[in-house]
Amino acid sequence: MAAQTLRSTVAAVISYVVALMVLPPQPAPLTAPLTALLVVQVTLYATLTTGIRRVNSVIAGVVVAIVFSSLVGLTWWSLGLTIFAALIVGHLVRVSEFVPEVAISAMLVLGVTQVGSAAWHRILETLIGAGVGMLFNLLLAPPVWVQPAGASIDGMASDMGRILRAMGDDVAGLGHVPVAHAAARLHEARRLDHAIVEVDASLRQAEESLRFNPRVRDGLLARIVLRTGLDTLEICAVVLRVLSRTMTDLAKHRTDENLFPPDVAGQLRELFGHMARAVESFAALITTQVAASAEEAEDRLAEALADGRAARDRVADLLLEDVQEHPRQWQLHGALLAEVDRILDELDVDKRTERLTQELDRRAAELNERYPRLAALAARLRGTGNAPTRPSVET
Repeated sequence: MAAQTLRSTVAAVISYVVALMVLPPQPAPLTAPLTALLVVQVTLYATLTTGIRRVNSVIAGVVVAIVFSSLVGLTWWSLGLTIFAALIVGHLVRVSEFVPEVAISAMLVLGVTQVGSAAWHRILETLIGAGVGMLFNLLLAPPVWVQPAGASIDGMASDMGRILRAMGDDVAGLGHVPVAHAAARLHEARRLDHAIVEVDASLRQAEESLRFNPRVRDGLLARIVLRTGLDTLEICAVVLRVLSRTMTDLAKHRTDENLFPPDVAGQLRELFGHMARAVESFAALITTQVAASAEEAEDRLAEALADGRAARDRVADLLLEDVQEHPRQWQLHGALLAEVDRILDELDVDKRTERLTQELDRRAAELNERYPRLAALAARLRGTGNAPTRPSVET
């Protein structure tokens, strides 16, 4: 935050000095530093897109003001028409959050006596501020926000692991699990939805910081790894919530007895422990930047999944024996095993590789459709007659 504040301040001051050198000192060219403040965003991608939209909004507002000043001049009703027309034009030129800026520029230009001079100064100040802001971020690239996004993902995975271990401890340690206690675990699982929203916002910022950033190599791959990883964890969080619901339903039916026999309870605690370790290892894998560390995280994930599947099979055998002797709520036993299978399947290493490959191919197809000439040029440079199957440029 401190670094971003300093960057914005320096960019605004530089743009003001440049505007003073180019334009008359009266009136003070404050639009230039204002534009620089708005353009120098947190990420380079946001800086470029914001600068373009800002310039478009000012030019559109100036054009509207010139048209109305030449036709009707400034009156109360012409001011209303100008604002109305400027807002409509802002939506038509797709300047997004800068739609009000179109109307503001139109009003400022309409209110002066020499419309042509004011319009030119307004456009030039905006171009100076936008240009300084863009150059500032190109020469001093903003930070990459991958680490905060990774920390958010790790935090969510830790919460999921904690809930899984707590459920295992409840089953094996308490034996008889009160309904209120099981419902509290379900409420914890439901709160993961809020964590997903926060992690998604952090990840969007990280994805933007990777786009067009000269500090980053293979930015597209890094974005896809993080995004597909979060999608997987989101699915696991949903299944974990359903699993917690199943445990709560079992507690409602078994208010005067243990939730599971002691042998099943012990195996379930072991199974939930392996699942927690798998979730945490998966998060470490998708947020690890160093190749050696990634291989180590993948090995830990594979080991946790193998242990989890073995424990799941033991639990299934024990539950089958229990159902044959006591067939009550057999459907909830089946639901529990199905939910465990779903989480283990979503975290599978091979499935993750397949998902990454599919996403890379999909992005490549989109690039080829959007930029066919660029794809054909890349194919010729590669010495082949077909378009590349993977993105070769950062987007």
